[in-house]
Amino acid sequence: MPHSKGVGKTDSILPAGTRAPAFTLHTTPDQSVSLRDFRGQPVVMAFYPADWSPVCSDQMALYAQVMPEFKKFHAEVLGISVDGIWSHLAFAKDRKLNFPLLSDFEPKGAVSQLYGAYNPRIGESERALFVIDADGVIRWSLLSPDGINPGADGILAALESL
Repeated sequence: MPHSKGVGKTDSILPAGTRAPAFTLHTTPDQSVSLRDFRGQPVVMAFYPADWSPVCSDQMALYAQVMPEFKKFHAEVLGISVDGIWSHLAFAKDRKLNFPLLSDFEPKGAVSQLYGAYNPRIGESERALFVIDADGVIRWSLLSPDGINPGADGILAALESL
């Protein structure tokens, strides 16, 4: 599937066929997650602007609800924003999220930048989705406008086609 650009976006996120850049980010003060930890299984990476914002809350809660469908494909879901670890932990608990939220906090937005999903004007991640295959290659990507929940249909279709 081709990658899509959000309305009015000038930057481009990494397209399908690109090797996913390696990274390691904190999920708790003493635990980190690396992309390489998931080699051999698909990974859904959901970059989002901010914990607690209405659209982000809806989007992340939807992925928690759809988790049984993602698990049918043995896929891991990772939420990534520039918010700090403590914000992520409180947000995940409050929203009953069943997947890790990774803090792209310091250096701010470094991983988001690697994927072309950082907006330096506002200092936040864009709302960008990536489906990465078991070999670490991006197979689908989507950049959504900040105010729109991209849902899960595109992710599920991409996982199905792996």
